[in-house]
Amino acid sequence: MDDTSAGKIHWSFWAIGVAALVWNALGSMNFIMQMNPDVVAQFPDTHQAIIIGRPVWATTGFAIGVFGGSLACVLLLLRKSAAGYLFIASLLGVIAATVHTVRIAASAVQFSNFELVMMIPMPVVVAGCLLWYSKWARDQGWTG
Repeated sequence: MDDTSAGKIHWSFWAIGVAALVWNALGSMNFIMQMNPDVVAQFPDTHQAIIIGRPVWATTGFAIGVFGGSLACVLLLLRKSAAGYLFIASLLGVIAATVHTVRIAASAVQFSNFELVMMIPMPVVVAGCLLWYSKWARDQGWTG
């Protein structure tokens, strides 16, 4: 019997779960740092343009995206199917925060190509992939 048979958890489940938790934990730390004006003052101008004056709905989306994603990863690693619901909330939060980022990126602020990729499609793609993966893991019988 191999590791991919129904019910037996493949080693990649743990690797993906831990990597996803690290990703979301780093996002959570980023959120906390952005709440400190002294820290924000040390950021590059492009990052300050996103943070300063960010509307409440975008800040809330950011918080839901990263903290919801972190909790979802913990639940995934605990093999709870409720992780999928939190990944949905996380994806919606990430999309809300990204809408604001796109608005700033379309303004006169000059972002590098790397910044544009890392701040716009990357978080949405990762959140979407984690949602898909949580549903796939549930279908494999790894969560439930």
